[in-house]
Amino acid sequence: MRIVEMHVTPVAMADPPLLNAAGLHAPYALRTIVELVTDDGISGLGEVPGGAQITADLEAAREVVVGWDPFQLTPLWLALAERLPFARTGGSRRLARTYSPIEVACLDIIGKAVGRPVCDLLGGRVRDRVDFSAYLFFKYEGSGGDSTGPVQEGDSAGPWAQGRHAEALDPLGIVAQAQAMIAEYGFRSIKLKGGCLEPETEVAAIFALREAFGPDVPLRLDPNAVWSVETAIRWGKKMEGVLEYYEDPTRGQEGMAAVAKAVDLPLATNMCTVSFEDLPGRSRPGPGA
Repeated sequence: MRIVEMHVTPVAMADPPLLNAAGLHAPYALRTIVELVTDDGISGLGEVPGGAQITADLEAAREVVVGWDPFQLTPLWLALAERLPFARTGGSRRLARTYSPIEVACLDIIGKAVGRPVCDLLGGRVRDRVDFSAYLFFKYEGSGGDSTGPVQEGDSAGPWAQGRHAEALDPLGIVAQAQAMIAEYGFRSIKLKGGCLEPETEVAAIFALREAFGPDVPLRLDPNAVWSVETAIRWGKKMEGVLEYYEDPTRGQEGMAAVAKAVDLPLATNMCTVSFEDLPGRSRPGPGA
């Protein structure tokens, strides 16, 4: 079996005017879809964040991928590392970002070829479902995309169609956003994206959510690593016993370790440990380890 086609398709999905640490979300959320097709007609799909650089890197990988046996994943990684110029200069994160959707597409092909789901190839399924969390943002009024105004009375759209359009710049707006989202989709936990307004406003929104939904709905806060260690500790202490976890309240492994030592809350991250280069420091005992 050999890969004979590789299709790289950028996708742009309209985003509402969501506030974040950088100011405001771009008008579109960008993703890239990779499809691999084998000589016996099996296709596999992979996906990765979008952007011009990612698309160019995937296009550069085409000459390695086409003609490859999709079962030979480790040799494929090594070949990409050897033959792609940016693999030697761009660090492991750039190479991993290129390899990731290709690997998943190959696993999709392998699973179809042997008649097993990809989870079986990775060690077996351990649960039948994974709950999604309601993901709340402070935002300006507006829905993004083709929607030019709020849902009118009598429209058949569900509660989230109206909630998605509404402004949410204070705790009451965040609670209303959560209520609409949960009414539509049945989420059983809530995450709030912070780091864009004053900490007291964002923490007040967490307490407003607790009052509205009670202690049985887990709450998470993600300030996007923009708070200082001192700010993260001060406000984290106020949320002890309220948050299920505290995601990236401050920047870097040392900062996160200091917060972990001072605050009685589980921490989570997808910002301070994100590449193989980050792992040696993470494996050494240190403050809060």
